Amino acid sequence: MPRDQRLAEDALFPATSMPDRDWWSVLWPDPALVMRQIGVEPGMIVLDLCCGDGYFTAALAKRVAGRVFALDLDAGLIEQAKAEVAGVGATVRQWICADARDMGAVLPEPVDYVLLANTFHGVPDQASLARAVRSVTKPGGSFGLLNWHRQPREQTVVLGQPRGPKTEMRMAPDQVSTVVEPAGFRTSKIVELPPFHYGIVLEAID
Repeated sequence: MPRDQRLAEDALFPATSMPDRDWWSVLWPDPALVMRQIGVEPGMIVLDLCCGDGYFTAALAKRVAGRVFALDLDAGLIEQAKAEVAGVGATVRQWICADARDMGAVLPEPVDYVLLANTFHGVPDQASLARAVRSVTKPGGSFGLLNWHRQPREQTVVLGQPRGPKTEMRMAPDQVSTVVEPAGFRTSKIVELPPFHYGIVLEAID
């Protein structure tokens, strides 16, 4: 999840900073299972977009035997992610410190799957980001997003405190489809990820 270090403050993705690990691990006790549920398959080449501290990157890297490009704007988070991946005995094809919106210029090859976890709600120009994702996704490839359900923040309590983005920033699956599909995708599946999340997978079309 990016923290802008080189652009003006208004270029930040609001409400997308990395959460504390204590409650994050309560929400996502088995990230490897989540990767399977959202359709990441062995043999795929994957982009972990806004990879943050590597919580999902490590599971991705194991799932696809290192065929992962991990991109984030925050160099410090990338260093944490490297340690996370190394800690599970996995590798990543390339670490990329760059703005998510520049992925088309910095990614060396198209990918089968783009993962964006808990970030899309804070992207100022979501349609533009969706087009950028499509530009790096092979036809028939997938764009998978993990999102908070659109329910009041005061109801999404973890370890005794409300967590996640503001209520008004949360997106229902149909809202995501409405934004992303015009970029060249079609919604292929929606997966419930209790207690408070869902995964939506969109297929890249010609």
